[in-house]
Amino acid sequence: QVQLVESGGGLVQPGGSLRLSCAASGSIPLIYTMGWYRQYPGKKREMVAIIIHGSTTHYADSVKGRFTISRDSAKNSVYLQMYSLKPEDTALYYCNLASFGKNYWGQGTQITVSS
Repeated sequence: QVQLVESGGGLVQPGGSLRLSCAASGSIPLIYTMGWYRQYPGKKREMVAIIIHGSTTHYADSVKGRFTISRDSAKNSVYLQMYSLKPEDTALYYCNLASFGKNYWGQGTQITVSS
């Protein structure tokens, strides 16, 4: 099993910045993708950013140019640096680790962008 622990959520004003962190522990696969997803109330979880084994990244169009995903493989961690936050970024953010069809999720961290 893999455990994911997220940190860094909270309340921020529009235009502000936040950094999310996620640390993986347990039986971590040798090859995996890590990423961030978010979920609005009553909606399906959606991809925000992922980083594939190595350094290939993918972003949702809505966050391109504002969010940056990075990982520290030595620490089995992934980060999401968010700039120019907008009210529509308000959601529950989840860390994900995926490997050969298996998905693991963190408990979620709330981000609220409001003045």
